[in-house]
Amino acid sequence: MSGSGAIRVATVITRLEGGAGQHALRGALSLDPASFEMTIITGSGDPLLLDQAAAAGLEVLTEPALRMPISPRSDLRALARLRELLGRRPFDVVHTHTAKAGVLGRLAAHRAGVPRLVHTYHGFPFHEFQGAPRRRAYVQIERGLGRITDLALCVGTGVAVEAVRRRLISPERIRTIGVVADVPAPPGGGPDGGGPDGGGPDGGAPRSTARARARAALGLAADATVVGAVGRLTYQKAPGDFVAALRALDRPDVTGVWIGDGELAGKVAAQIRDTPGVRVVLAGQRGNVVELLPAFDVFALPSRYEGLPTAVVEAMVCGIPVVATAVNAVGDVVVPGETGLLVAPGRPRLMADAVGFLLDSPEVAAGMAATARARLGKRFGEQALRQALTAAYATRGAMA
Repeated sequence: MSGSGAIRVATVITRLEGGAGQHALRGALSLDPASFEMTIITGSGDPLLLDQAAAAGLEVLTEPALRMPISPRSDLRALARLRELLGRRPFDVVHTHTAKAGVLGRLAAHRAGVPRLVHTYHGFPFHEFQGAPRRRAYVQIERGLGRITDLALCVGTGVAVEAVRRRLISPERIRTIGVVADVPAPPGGGPDGGGPDGGGPDGGAPRSTARARARAALGLAADATVVGAVGRLTYQKAPGDFVAALRALDRPDVTGVWIGDGELAGKVAAQIRDTPGVRVVLAGQRGNVVELLPAFDVFALPSRYEGLPTAVVEAMVCGIPVVATAVNAVGDVVVPGETGLLVAPGRPRLMADAVGFLLDSPEVAAGMAATARARLGKRFGEQALRQALTAAYATRGAMA
């Protein structure tokens, strides 16, 4: 510990962006600075998240060699530099997020003699869309790292179950946590007891007003039928399947919206141009996603693999009916036929059918959205994450 008695924690993440970046930052911001001295070490990041960290007074260190693609030269450089940094600075805990930082950060911390290693599984680097040899290699790497990890925090039950099933780390060192969702002012209707266009109990804007504002911000017609998605434009998030699903839906009155940016932006834009009868607005990266979600009639998550996406929870908080792929921990919140609909990943036609059903059955869709919002309760608040991190950083776990 530091001279002040605070626990010194280094949060290591490959890129401070997307859901994992939001989760890591919100966790760091949730802790009492009198009890925890937080440092974020990242290869790069979303300027919005980096600005939030700086505004909160968090120390942010950039290590450019820490990159997403596998690159032996850069990876070895990043490992050496992280080992030197973690050995020079007297951290009590190193907490890693995402696959690349999870490998290099844990190895560097172990070699530097950091007393406690914590890793968060937001999902896994292995999935069904990989070849079997690569998948087996990734599992073996994670098992090896599990032997030097004091505690694994799994975002969602599905992720925790997979960690147990794959024997990535001994069961007694696995904990299940949730995400922290932004909470807008309660819309009218739903479980709050307001009317369909009435204000929420806390004086929030009526649902119709929130929708009109969100659609105006996105440049959409007030009377449009909107199917939306939120996420980085990456292979994992399958934006191409989102476009293909809208094509299969074959409803010219529907406008698709994708909020987020990423390396596939150009490719997805070209796919949209080449797909007749489909209108999709690529809204880019936005810092006010929870204020834009009311623009959607249906929220769609087409991901090939996931942990527990914050965007799905935030859509439910906003009262938006959800269609999602049945991957990892998504089923924690999307219970088929009760709080939303699930479809197989990589099957745009199935997603189109599910979206069409909700659009054509507004009462059923509203009932699912209301049930989802009511079931969320306080599971996804800042307090729950703060309690989980406090316990993870302060409690010594048995080592294998």
